[in-house]
Amino acid sequence: MLRLVETPTEGEQESTGLDELAREGARRMLQRALEEEVTSYIERENEVDGDGRSLVVRNGKAKARKVTLGAGTVEIEAPRINDKRVDESGERKKFSSKLLPPYLRRSPKVAEVLPILYLRGLSTGDFKDALSSLLGEDAAGLSATNIARLTAEWEHEFREFRGRSLSDTEYLYVWADGVHFNIRLEDERLCALVLIGVRVDGSKELIAIEDGYRESTESWASVLRDLVNRGMKAPLIAVGDGALGFWAAARDVWPETRGQRCWVHKIANVLSALPNRLQPKAKRMLHEAMYAETKEQADEAIDAFAKEFEDKYPKAATCLLKDRDALLTYVHFPAAHWKHLRTTNAIESSFATVKLRQRVTKGAGSRTKGLLMAYKLLNMAQARWRKISSPNLMPLVIGGVKFVDGIQLQQPETEERIVA
Repeated sequence: MLRLVETPTEGEQESTGLDELAREGARRMLQRALEEEVTSYIERENEVDGDGRSLVVRNGKAKARKVTLGAGTVEIEAPRINDKRVDESGERKKFSSKLLPPYLRRSPKVAEVLPILYLRGLSTGDFKDALSSLLGEDAAGLSATNIARLTAEWEHEFREFRGRSLSDTEYLYVWADGVHFNIRLEDERLCALVLIGVRVDGSKELIAIEDGYRESTESWASVLRDLVNRGMKAPLIAVGDGALGFWAAARDVWPETRGQRCWVHKIANVLSALPNRLQPKAKRMLHEAMYAETKEQADEAIDAFAKEFEDKYPKAATCLLKDRDALLTYVHFPAAHWKHLRTTNAIESSFATVKLRQRVTKGAGSRTKGLLMAYKLLNMAQARWRKISSPNLMPLVIGGVKFVDGIQLQQPETEERIVA
């Protein structure tokens, strides 16, 4: 009986070879990095006893273990150190690798794959095959049982996030935006209402992500009221797109919060009212207003734009002029913070990866999966967010110090707000 065996095509063979090469390259790089880490530790920490013998020496290699990296699952033999020194309590000192901690079996990058697979709506039984295609046949520790446990943990984590108390945290600056995703099994797109805030120490933090309806005032009001009910204080300034229902909701729930319109969205809206041939010139003029060093210079640039275009293109001029005050709220805050307050880039850049993932996967299988995927990816990205520039100025802002054109005008007299 003849048996037909399929022969891999040249392209398949090449792809397999590249995958193997990538995994081997990753293994060698990690192994070399671990060796360098041990060498550095010995050179830095080594001491000698009374007989001149080294107290910090190499001690062979640990038992090989499988570690799942972005390039696949590899087998690593971590070098060991015998540290004979003792600390003040009499305990032996112990070397622990920062690159490959003792119990690490999966790199943080691999964790980003899992929400994407969840987004696609794969059953737990399908995860193993999907992971094998991404990470190789030995996708260690990522069985269907473990995947089911992880997804249950994500859902529990998201529920806790949505119900956590906010009474002990204060956000001085807040960015708001509505981000839309396709849902494969539904006609209506998911609109994720997102709030990211800046704490008193200058660090950025995801405050809320909820399913809204076309960024409506009612949806935003529900989100903001829930935050207030959980103890959140009104921020000093909120930054967002002019089309949001957020502003009407904020006026009702946070009446004392100042509003700053996003310059990037505004410039896009203004340019859409002009012919293509005039857009480069118009954009340069708008940037002069956006990046002006004083409010007076910004107002002059806005007036110059209006004078240039209002006769032939009144819609473009009106679009800019109607929000001129809201576009320049940032001038009343430290100049070092202007680049953060002019736009909603904090949300746009953070969601770039999320949007890319949902395009690659052709949309989430359900609204629940889409929202959870966005939360999980943002929560992981949050660990890499940088503080805003000059965070040392935040105590002045919270203390009520006045700033004119970004420059401190007076010393704080009383601290009206309590630093969290």
